[in-house]
Amino acid sequence: MSEATISTAGPDEVLMLFGPRDQHVRKLRRLFGVDITHRDGRVRVAGEETKVSAATRTLERLRVIARKKRELTVGDVETAATEEGAIVENGVPARPSSEKIDIQHAGRKITPRTPGQAKYVEAIRTHDLTFATGPAGCGKTYLAVATAVEAYKSGQVRKIVLVRPAVEAGESLGFLPGDLRAKLNPYLRPLMDALGEMVDFDQARGLMEQDVIEIIPLAYMRGRTLNDAFIILDEAQNTTVAQMKMFLTRMGERSKMVVSGDATQLDLPRGVRSGLHDALYRLSAIDGVSVIRLGAHDIVRHRLVQAIVNAYEASERRETHNGAMNSSPDGSQ
Repeated sequence: MSEATISTAGPDEVLMLFGPRDQHVRKLRRLFGVDITHRDGRVRVAGEETKVSAATRTLERLRVIARKKRELTVGDVETAATEEGAIVENGVPARPSSEKIDIQHAGRKITPRTPGQAKYVEAIRTHDLTFATGPAGCGKTYLAVATAVEAYKSGQVRKIVLVRPAVEAGESLGFLPGDLRAKLNPYLRPLMDALGEMVDFDQARGLMEQDVIEIIPLAYMRGRTLNDAFIILDEAQNTTVAQMKMFLTRMGERSKMVVSGDATQLDLPRGVRSGLHDALYRLSAIDGVSVIRLGAHDIVRHRLVQAIVNAYEASERRETHNGAMNSSPDGSQ
């Protein structure tokens, strides 16, 4: 039998931790097989040593969330518990943590909507360099931009730089009408759309005029060093190895980088190695680098998008399997 105690800030915090009619603490007792009680401003956890340790760490996580949000949901409790090894209904949390991204916009609340998205946001917050891969619609760009706005408005960084390679489906900038700015606009539009949902138009325009927010093509990053900045590289699968190295070495002091891409939507010429693939191979084991792999289950667009992605992936697996069978020594061809 082992025992641990946690100090609380007062009755309000205890009420949040225990939940309405003690529903949160009852769930934790059931998930970890421990006894949890409160007396004299302290929460006591008793049971087998390993279970007590896991339950105590879960309560510590929940206390941090409660102090930030001033509330706890069942989803918060389940997500925190699964992160400490508990098995919830169907083996996964019913909902991800509802801890929102604080963009300080009165009319807008942004919250990770899947466990994978919650893990992605947490990785960005706790690492200086985060790589994220996944299919369209899983929130790679949107959540990265939201976290950048949060970091800027909280004073963690002084500048936001949103970057994209100007490579799309084999088309050339020269075939687009207008001056250079007009030619670049289609390539940078997805980043501007995401930003426009989080910052008022007039405020965003003012910040761009002051170069506090930059939305630029990758080629414009060469030769720069960015300090106190939050830098996002979108569509990173369309960088070459040399471009990726150039981009990553722009990171200055007190800066964060997020590199996101979809490995299945490669628009580089045949035979050119993707800088994203190369970077994941070279850098994923470095301390301070986080790699998040989102999947079809993290897609939060129209319900058909997830079905479309699953259909393509299934078809590609069949083609790969059939190709391997046909090329094997004992194959029919």
